[in-house]
Amino acid sequence: MKFKFEDLIIWQKAMDLGEDINLLADTFPIKEQYNLSSQIRRAADSVALNISEGSILQSGAEDRKFLGYSIRSIAEVVTCLHKIKRRNYCSNDIFEKHYKSCFDLINMTIAFRNKIKK
Repeated sequence: MKFKFEDLIIWQKAMDLGEDINLLADTFPIKEQYNLSSQIRRAADSVALNISEGSILQSGAEDRKFLGYSIRSIAEVVTCLHKIKRRNYCSNDIFEKHYKSCFDLINMTIAFRNKIKK
């Protein structure tokens, strides 16, 4: 027995993103504990949370709305990644890895949302 969102690749990838970003945030300076690390963790976790929330007992329009929230959260993660890179909290390789994950996930989520009837 499982929930239908658990089979969604976008949900699975969003769960991975949340865990990867959580590990990255653990490496930030202590001064960022309540600022950038908190912000990027919440944004990354919000992606999977909104995918799951929108998929349960919702109309197509509601599901699309929550997928839109997920897309916005991915964009927020990307902006945080740029902040992290500018502040030299990660290498370019680490930035590129997470940036690519976000790029792929946002495109998959947009495509999935576009397939749902309004």
